[in-house]
Amino acid sequence: MATACSTGLDIGFATLDFGQIIVLGLVQGVTELLPISSTAHMRVVPALLGWPDPGSAFSALMQLAALAAVVSYFRRDIRSMAGGALDGLRTRQFTAEPARLALGVVLATIPIVIAGVALAPMLNRCGSPLRSLGVIGAASLAMALLLAATEWFASHRRTATQADVRDFLLIGLAQIGALIPGVSRSGSTLTAAMALGFKRAEAARLSFLLGLPAITLAGLKEAWEIARAGIDAHAVALLAVGLVAGSLASFVAISGLMRYLERMSSWIFVIYRAGMGVFLLWAVAARWPS
Repeated sequence: MATACSTGLDIGFATLDFGQIIVLGLVQGVTELLPISSTAHMRVVPALLGWPDPGSAFSALMQLAALAAVVSYFRRDIRSMAGGALDGLRTRQFTAEPARLALGVVLATIPIVIAGVALAPMLNRCGSPLRSLGVIGAASLAMALLLAATEWFASHRRTATQADVRDFLLIGLAQIGALIPGVSRSGSTLTAAMALGFKRAEAARLSFLLGLPAITLAGLKEAWEIARAGIDAHAVALLAVGLVAGSLASFVAISGLMRYLERMSSWIFVIYRAGMGVFLLWAVAARWPS
């Protein structure tokens, strides 16, 4: 049995039981795609329940559950983009929307790949300072303020058909923020897209489609790292159960989010994130959990 810090990799999930992993899989699945930070919840929920921290490796691998949900929900868009990419490569023209979105996916992925490689030694190691409650709390509060600013000042008029190279690059740069626990990949990209004037639901659509390669690469990289860590059959079974629970929860989350943003603003997430940030900073000041 690998230890919770086998080869320096944080695999605390191996110390959990199946009931705990299902609960955390559901929590991770919902919070991974909502703009509220799954990392914050993976620190707070186990602490409140008195469970071990499942570790950063679990959170990263669970992105594969989110990937399954995004691919399932946006399957028509993805099929259209794949066809557009082939047409664009054949004609060397990327003016049609499917081809332009396919190009955008590539451009938006470049910044986070570079940053991810640079920060890889720090991101998932045991005791990483980036997973401290102080960092997560401050990031949650900062993102609440940025999301609030987009609600106040952004126009919310543009559609995804109007997205251009500049938009793709700026959303891609915002995606780097996802490497900081507490920021949230969906939160950073949704905020950036809204700040660029996109309608809320359109901003969410761009956020998910442009983030597909980043989610895929992060999940597969973590799967490889966990395999190298030499975890036993029980830990593998825990991951499988967590991934199933997370996939189901992620699909419900993305479906609900898209319907919600078609009719409502993102203020509910602003309030929730601000509350989470204040709570975590209080927890640090109060030295909780000990």
